[in-house]
Amino acid sequence: MKKVGIVMGSDSDLPVVSKAIDTLKEFGVPFEVHIYSAHRTPKEAAAFASGARENGFGAIIAAAGMAAHLAGAIAAQTTIPVIGIPCSSSNLEGLDALLSTVQMPSGIPVATVAVNGAANAALLAIQILGVEDVSLAEKLDAKRAADAAKVLAKDAGIMEKIES
Repeated sequence: MKKVGIVMGSDSDLPVVSKAIDTLKEFGVPFEVHIYSAHRTPKEAAAFASGARENGFGAIIAAAGMAAHLAGAIAAQTTIPVIGIPCSSSNLEGLDALLSTVQMPSGIPVATVAVNGAANAALLAIQILGVEDVSLAEKLDAKRAADAAKVLAKDAGIMEKIES
């Protein structure tokens, strides 16, 4: 199975990124976590991205706050799918990170999830890997079915709550 690379611009992004880590663990997907800054360690970030395919990665999740363009810097160095997580900060509550992540030039795509949307970033990475890994795709199908069953169970009991 291919690995997922998780790169964050700072260790302050770990509380957000931990949801992606937990999701990948839940699905048994191997991963590595690194701290590389697009601005402070650009050579290391570029080396990680450019060697990702050869090092067994099938997708990379890049998380950064403020106006950092980590996901774009990573995507510029690889053709492996890159998923950006814009992280909220005290300045603009994540709007700056969101805009810097989604506003990519033509030819360098970055898939972007919601601000602090690490669980969805991991699920998207798992979907990407699931294109070639049938057992992983089956785990995703089972999760979707379980999630639907939870909603339907709540639907079945909602009138009891309202009428009580």
